[in-house]
Amino acid sequence: MSDLLMYGNLLSEIKTRLRTAQTKAVFSVNAEMIRMYFDIGKLIHEKQNAEGWGSSFIPRLSKDIRNELPEIKGFSERNIGYMIRFAREYEPLILQQAVAKLTEQPFFIGIPWGHHILLMERVKDLPIRIWYMEQTVQNGWSRDTLASMIKNQTHQRQGALAHNFDLTLSPEQSELARQTLKDPYIFDFLTLSEPFIERELETELVKHLEKFLIELGAGFAFLGRQYKLTVTDQDFYLDLLFYHIKLRCFIVVELKKGDFKPEYAGKMNFYCSAVDDIIKQSGDQATIGLILCETKNKVFAEYALRDIHKPIGVSEYELTRALPDNLKSSLPSIEEIEAELGRELFEIVPDGEAE
Repeated sequence: MSDLLMYGNLLSEIKTRLRTAQTKAVFSVNAEMIRMYFDIGKLIHEKQNAEGWGSSFIPRLSKDIRNELPEIKGFSERNIGYMIRFAREYEPLILQQAVAKLTEQPFFIGIPWGHHILLMERVKDLPIRIWYMEQTVQNGWSRDTLASMIKNQTHQRQGALAHNFDLTLSPEQSELARQTLKDPYIFDFLTLSEPFIERELETELVKHLEKFLIELGAGFAFLGRQYKLTVTDQDFYLDLLFYHIKLRCFIVVELKKGDFKPEYAGKMNFYCSAVDDIIKQSGDQATIGLILCETKNKVFAEYALRDIHKPIGVSEYELTRALPDNLKSSLPSIEEIEAELGRELFEIVPDGEAE
């Protein structure tokens, strides 16, 4: 690996850790404010229920707070409305002890207010919303990263890959590996267009390493591309090599254009064996292989992995997130857009009607 590439990897890793630390610091500073917002929202909500008040008094309340406590920010009409909604939606969960981790403090305390507003607006299902909260705390997601994870439906992709982990890993390591890896991976930060070759995909992913690591998830440390392994007198090159901090193992990633083929599993089995013999240390767990293809048949992939002795997963990757069918049908086609643009170019706006 060149010094320049090694330095670039170091800089990217440091930036990622600094941003994660900054986000976690914000979480801590905001904790008391979140408690206050919940308490105020609960107080107003209880008063509304007891007195039969609607929302007509909120503009006056907002104005009075800002007039009498001008140094206090965050009490606009809209924000007070979010506080009420916040208390109304989460108080039943606290009272019923529906979430297992409510032992010391409410589960939402560690999340900044802006994250809460984003979650309330975009994630209606409470268990899914709580999943994103847990991931935000664990991974130190910024608001923009959280928005991207919600947009790409990360909760549906976690653990969905084809794999043989149950046959090749301990139950604890298998579950952790399954929850760590996804299917599909969304590489919408790339600008590749068809036709492209595997090496171009690899180059672009490394060029956008920070975004690539965010999509992979917390715990991945990048060790290199085209990582050379010498077995007897022959050299072999791994597309991408990572080490995962929580899994405590190396992860070999192979990028494939097109559909999954059974021979990919045999080749990955060889790579994992070589990494285990040449690089793996005594405290490391078994190396895991991850094959990323454009498309795969999950049942077909699982058959191919069944008698493979090394832990391997197969996932798809997408350069853009596919739209749901019902949304696709409501969007205009390229031909319709071109036709509409053509009409607009020739339309004459009457005098006095232009904006």
